[in-house]
Amino acid sequence: MSDTRFAEAADAIATAEAMVITAGAGMGVDSGLPDFRGNQGFWNAYPMYERLGLSFVQAANPEHFESDPHFGWGFYGHRTNLYRSTVPHAGFSMLKGWIARFGLDHFIVTSNVDGQFQKAGFEEDRVLEVHGSIHHLQCTVPCSRMIWPNTAEYSIDETTMRTADVPHCPRCKRVARPNILMFGDYSWLHQRTADQEERFDQFLTDNAGKKIVVIEMGAGTAIPTIRHLSERLGQRKEARVIRINPREPQIHAPHFSFAAGAVATLDQIAASF
Repeated sequence: MSDTRFAEAADAIATAEAMVITAGAGMGVDSGLPDFRGNQGFWNAYPMYERLGLSFVQAANPEHFESDPHFGWGFYGHRTNLYRSTVPHAGFSMLKGWIARFGLDHFIVTSNVDGQFQKAGFEEDRVLEVHGSIHHLQCTVPCSRMIWPNTAEYSIDETTMRTADVPHCPRCKRVARPNILMFGDYSWLHQRTADQEERFDQFLTDNAGKKIVVIEMGAGTAIPTIRHLSERLGQRKEARVIRINPREPQIHAPHFSFAAGAVATLDQIAASF
């Protein structure tokens, strides 16, 4: 990759008036998080599910919270523990630094449920989590529209992927579940995400006609929600998209395509300011 492309991307950031950061599962790879690309990718991270003959789609199914909640929470409890212990990679700090350095209005849109942006210090009201967050719970039924913080502790037997304890709804005392949009989901409470969407829509209204740079990281084509958003924003006048993806970086000019990981690419851009 020529230094010219990195310099052009750096200029798009430095001359922007607002920044939208869009991120998919690949964003967490540099922090040591798996992106579950295909069944084999999921089984590499969770070989115990391969032994059980379960795919990611089958493991991430809301029915487990009703039929066998200790098993359902085996997966999501394990993920909760992992996300709590994961340190956000250096790319998050670089992005925050550019926002401060260039005085950029900003918003984050992510399909990830890991809460890594908030953990890295981005403001809660500047984040849209389109699939919800593992750090929030709701009633499995649900008995109400209440959503509350996930403060439960999870002790996982990794040979069976079962947890010793499960959280319960404070209102009806039945089993709670993560406030995440799962596969085949019919009871996800979307109000928290809907409120985030309203704030993002207001951000776009406030920045209508302004020069926007979109930095997209780790968003694949299997579930293309984030890529489609980046491309839609890229159709705005004066908008530029910087797509960072080691496997699926393609995007048309005048936007930027970098076939590498988040930290490596952001490092190269940072060196070009």
